[in-house]
Amino acid sequence: MDVCLVIKQRLEELGLEQRDLAAAAEVTESYISQLLTRKKMPPEPSRTDIYEKMGKFLKLPSGELAKLADHQRREVLKRNLESPPKPLFKEVRELIVRKCTPDKEKQIRAIFEMQAFGELERLVTQKLLDLVKRAAKEELESEAWLHSVAQLSGRSYEATRVSILEFLDTDAFNVSVENCVSFLDPLIESWDIDLATFGMEIVLNRRLIPKYAKKIEFVEREPAPTPLYYYRELQNLRDPLHFRESSVASMDKRRDANDVEKQVQLDSRKMAIQRWAKSKIDPRKKSKS
Repeated sequence: MDVCLVIKQRLEELGLEQRDLAAAAEVTESYISQLLTRKKMPPEPSRTDIYEKMGKFLKLPSGELAKLADHQRREVLKRNLESPPKPLFKEVRELIVRKCTPDKEKQIRAIFEMQAFGELERLVTQKLLDLVKRAAKEELESEAWLHSVAQLSGRSYEATRVSILEFLDTDAFNVSVENCVSFLDPLIESWDIDLATFGMEIVLNRRLIPKYAKKIEFVEREPAPTPLYYYRELQNLRDPLHFRESSVASMDKRRDANDVEKQVQLDSRKMAIQRWAKSKIDPRKKSKS
């Protein structure tokens, strides 16, 4: 049983309409209709709050709709993996290139146009999407933020929520012109990329995203040396092989001098003990005399 059938049956049991469910989920009635008629795939449960709102309204066990939706999405994605990826819409590519910094725009456009949907174009598109989706998910519960985005895109509050739910489900292979108009265009100010390291710097709309500057690095860096590393280095420095011959020779001379001095001290102690032993008088001999 899929999520659409469960929702339909529950609406019928409770005597409710689609518009009632749409109001409870804070989305448009059209969006609910498209979900229930399977014209739209159920959104990813981890990226939306719609299942929690609908489940509570339909008096279903917590998490039931999310589990059904996750199973349904997995089945659909398995079938879609067999088909080759489609290139970006012309309008999507144009928007991404236009948002690039002016000094690299011409070079980036030339690279993008070499292939229908090449590696660099996929990388840039996905990173831009990831960043904007992260910001949209963080602000999904903020009515003030949603109203600001709705005003910029010329849509109603409910229609904006629907657009966000659909946008959170998209990726570089399925991004639409609507996603660009609603989110990428108003939320992204500019982006730049270092073609040597593929590190990206993305600037978001200052009015809508508090932390508007993001840097994404792809360069592998050497880990910082550990205390054990420094300890071993110091031990190596104590090895005579790391010193010059003159230094080694001087160390040998000092070592020889110390050995001679120790031997002299040892000999003098032995002689002192012998003298003491000879001078010692046996008590029995002394008593006989």
